[in-house]
Amino acid sequence: MRVALAVEYDGQAYCGWQRQPHSVSVQAAVESALSKIANEPITVHCAGRTDTGVHAIAQIVHFDTTANRPLTAWTFGVNSVLARDVSVHWSQVMSEDFHARFSADSRAYRYTILNRLTRPGLDAGRLSWQRDPLDVDLMQRAAPALLGEHDFSSFRSSECQANHPVRVLHDLQIYQRGDRVIIDITANGFLHNMVRIIAGSLMAIGKGDKPVDWLETLLAAQDRTHAAMTAPPSGLCFLQAHYPKRFQVPTFTFANA
Repeated sequence: MRVALAVEYDGQAYCGWQRQPHSVSVQAAVESALSKIANEPITVHCAGRTDTGVHAIAQIVHFDTTANRPLTAWTFGVNSVLARDVSVHWSQVMSEDFHARFSADSRAYRYTILNRLTRPGLDAGRLSWQRDPLDVDLMQRAAPALLGEHDFSSFRSSECQANHPVRVLHDLQIYQRGDRVIIDITANGFLHNMVRIIAGSLMAIGKGDKPVDWLETLLAAQDRTHAAMTAPPSGLCFLQAHYPKRFQVPTFTFANA
């Protein structure tokens, strides 16, 4: 039987999603909890890997099991075993051709920046901080240059293992809510650190360090050394993945707040 889950987590205590031999990962935590409930070894596959300190609201995963359990066991039962910073939203039996990663049409992330003089206290580790004022209008005017299909080599970590740098960016929204500047981005897939490099480059434009048309220059350069610094991981959150309707994967509506 193939089962899908939506997993929420605070990434501060983890080395990222992917299982590592000498570090605590979200994947290992989820697999350990599922294995206890299933009473057999469980391996999970996710929609999109997240790095150290990156969070998720609805990370979609799937696993195969021979255990006959009610769906509540894969939610409430698993949550009773998981640490408090990881939680399962829902579980659903899927067809055998469903794959959390390869069946996804697109993935959505949110990058949140606290834009004020003083550093965060209550939300430290859950958002980024930029003390210099950001001009959101400049950032919004720059953003459309990234929409569509492009070679995103300038927004790709040197450690990226993707086969090619071409991605299709479907949507990029930038808005302000109080002292927070929020970047919502959706694409068919992302390169390693792509969202964080885009966020850092947009912040450089927002601070007035770079012109509005700078993103076009970066795309043409196809060179990571030309872009801004990679923004901190604390501000990044995986929102959700989107799938063909036939899989009937629940979707979330995220308010611009």
